[in-house]
Order: sequence, then structure tokens, then C-alpha cells
Amino acid sequence: MSAFLIIGALLAVFVFIPMIVTGFLRNVEAGTIRMVSWLSGKTLIFRGPGKSWEVPLLTTGTTLSSKAINVDLDITDQTADLDDHGVPQPIKVRVLASAIVSVGDSDQMIKTAANRFFSKPDEEQINILIDLLSSSGRRAINLLTHDQLFSAKTAPKLPVGGIPAPAGTAVAVQDEVSRALAPSHRGEVEDDDDPLAIIIRKACSRELTDLGLSFNSLNIKVVQSDVAEARRRQSTAEAQANAEIVAALQTRRAKEAEIEAARVISDRQRELEQTRAANAALVAEAEAKKQAALAMQRSAELEATQIAQARADAERVRIEAEAQARAEAIRITTVAEATAESIRKVNEAIQQGGESYFRYKQIEMLPDVAPFIADALSKARLVTISGGGESAAEGTTNSITGVIQTVLAAQLVASSGMMDNAQPTAIPVGRIVGSE
Repeated sequence: MSAFLIIGALLAVFVFIPMIVTGFLRNVEAGTIRMVSWLSGKTLIFRGPGKSWEVPLLTTGTTLSSKAINVDLDITDQTADLDDHGVPQPIKVRVLASAIVSVGDSDQMIKTAANRFFSKPDEEQINILIDLLSSSGRRAINLLTHDQLFSAKTAPKLPVGGIPAPAGTAVAVQDEVSRALAPSHRGEVEDDDDPLAIIIRKACSRELTDLGLSFNSLNIKVVQSDVAEARRRQSTAEAQANAEIVAALQTRRAKEAEIEAARVISDRQRELEQTRAANAALVAEAEAKKQAALAMQRSAELEATQIAQARADAERVRIEAEAQARAEAIRITTVAEATAESIRKVNEAIQQGGESYFRYKQIEMLPDVAPFIADALSKARLVTISGGGESAAEGTTNSITGVIQTVLAAQLVASSGMMDNAQPTAIPVGRIVGSE
């Protein structure tokens, strides 16, 4: 029995109690809202993630999605453009955008959304949002100009309140735009919001509030128009023209750079050729100087050789001359000594033999010396100065006798062979003077 009690207790703890707790506490997932209504009419709202407190049979619960709803919009209408005279000149535009809405933050808006919006089928919910946002978008397009749609951040700011409207803009339209762009009770308008999103938010805020929803943002994907397409084509053409101009400029600059590079290369080549020519001229000049130096060196060497040879020849000649002079001196000395010896011997012979020997020699040599004596006497100019009692005839005779004796002595010496080259005619007879 106790075992059954234990099993029952365990089942109660692990099965029945979790079931009871699960029946009272229910999970509320993230992105959902749980509405719990009690019998008393009180409604509690639980936002996920979390738990909701419910009592079976006493409460009724409903789950709503708190996730943002993305609505794609395709709006086609005309802008509020005017010509220079203020006459309406609307431009047809097409706006592709996506709007994001979600359930309101307050409990009252959540209850309203549960009763008026989420009570309808999903397809009808999307259609309601598309109709509501499209109508607001078309109204916003009717209030804006073409340039404001295409250039929201660069377009001139629309005046607010009592600020005068720009020239060429209808006063009624401008006032409505000013009211749409004026700050509301929800806070100041963000500077980054474009006029189209601001006007759509203002225009549909009341209708969305009636459905329990709030407008979060508007993302404009594409704004199309014939004017924009023409401008786009013009911009494309201008961009293409600019690109072609830039390409042409780049090509021209590249060509100029190429020409400049070719010119620089040509200048460098010309300078190189000039340098090579100058170097060749320097090399040739150096070679010429080298050859000239070699020629001068060879000439100097030849001259030195010739000088050395001349010096050697001179030295040889000098030595030969000195030797010859010494030999000649020796010969002359020998001849002189021989002559002197012969004269001495003749004198000794004359002294020893007396007058008879001398006269004998005179008679012996008379045939040989007679021509020479005659020639000497014919060339002699005798001047006889007598004195001391000697007559002129005696003086002349003595002089002639002296000449004959001299010639005979010379011939005697020559005949004796003591003088190799002696000639009897070599003894000139000049002026013979006899005196006492």
C-alpha cells in the first residue's frame, strides 16, 4: 500500500504539478504579445519573452505579433510643379517604396490592434495597409515638386508656419505642406527624413492609430519619371562625355609623356653619342700624344744613342788622335834627334876631316845639289852690307858659300836616310846678311 502512495506522490510531483503549473503559467515568445482577459472584464497584457498568468476556465488568452510589418508600395501620381508663371505643370512620377508599421506601444493601442486589425485575415490586413499608405503617398506626391522627390536632402527646405513660400509655389499647396512638415506631438521631425516620408507619416498617422498601429519608417527605393529619365540620360551622356574627355586627356597626356620620354631618350642618346665622340676624340688625341711621346722617346733614345756613339767616336778619335799625335811626336822627336845626331856627326866629320872632307862631299854631291843651289840662288835676294874692312865681293861670296854649305848639309842629311820626307827645296833662302 505504501508503494502505491509513493508512486502516486511521485506522479503528483513530476506529472500533475507541472501540468497544473503549465496551465497557470504560459510562455510568451519574443516578438509576440499575450492578452489575457478575466471574467471580470480586466485584460492583462504580457510582452515576450516572458510568462503570462492564466487560469483555465477563468481567463481567455490571445497572442498577437509585435513584429514589424513590411508593406511594399507602388505609387503613381503627379507632382505639384509649377511653371515660371505659377501655372500648374505637373510631372507624372512613379515611386517604389517600402513602409514599416508595427503594433503601438501602449496597452490601449494593443487592444485596438487586436480588435480592429488582427481580427481580420492576413491578406486583408496587408491590403488595408497598402490602401492606407498608398493614399497617403499619393497625397504626399501631390504636395511635393519633382526635385523634392528626387533630391530630398538637397532640395530647398519647405517653410513652416508663417515663413513665406518660395516664388512660383501655390500658397494653398505650400501651406498644406508646411502643416504636414510641422513638428507634431510625437516630437521634432528628424533632419534626415525626406519630405515624402514626413508627409506620409503625418497623413496616415491618424488612420494607423485608429487601427492600433504606428508608422515606423518609409524606404524610398525608386522614383521614376520621364524627366528623371531624360535627366539621367543627360547625366549619363555628360558623364560619358566627361569620361571620354578624361580618357582623351589621359591619352593626350600619355602621348605627351611618351613623346617627352622619347625626346628625353633621344637627348640622352644624342648626349651619349656626343660623349662617345668626345671620348673617341680624347682617345685619339691621347693615342696621338702617346705616339708623339713614343716618337720623341725613340728620337731621344736615337739621339742619346747617336750622342753616345758620337761620344764613343769622339773618344775613339781622340784616343786615335792622341795615339797618332804621340806617335808623330815620337817620330818627330826621333827625326829631330836623328837630324841633330846627323848634324852633329857631320860637324864632327867636318871637324875631323877638315876642309878636305867637306869639299870632297861637295864635289860628290854637286851633280845632285846643283839644280837646287841654282834654284835657291835664283830666288834669293842678297843684300850685302860690308864692314870692318871686308869688301862687298868677299861678303857676297861668303854668303853664297853659306847657302851652298846649308844646302849641302841638308842633302847630306837626306842622303844619309835620317829624314824620310826631307826635300832640298824645303830650305828657303831669304835674305843673307854677312857682317864682321
